[in-house]
Amino acid sequence: MNLTISGHHLEVTPALRGYVTSKLDRITRHFDQVVDVKVLLTVDNMKEKELRQRAECNVHVKGRDIFAESSHADLYAAVDELTDKLDRQVGRHKTKMQEHHHETPKRQDSFYA
Repeated sequence: MNLTISGHHLEVTPALRGYVTSKLDRITRHFDQVVDVKVLLTVDNMKEKELRQRAECNVHVKGRDIFAESSHADLYAAVDELTDKLDRQVGRHKTKMQEHHHETPKRQDSFYA
């Protein structure tokens, strides 16, 4: 898995990088077909104080790209919300990939006969 963490109007410290990495490990633990993850951490000085810190993530899994974003007053809380959203989306994608309950034509004919 390729992981890219970048900051916009923000320096990504090693502690912040480690926190994001540990939170995103939860996604790879649930779904192992993650190819690429790009995280963008942003501080907007123009927005209201409650939603100033923003975290965005683009996850490229086999067959689909998943995007989520979260805004909060604290960047760590924004990362927590972001990983919760991504976890739900990846879980939904995983169940969609596994639910292929198609019957063969032979079985369908014997069922209706």
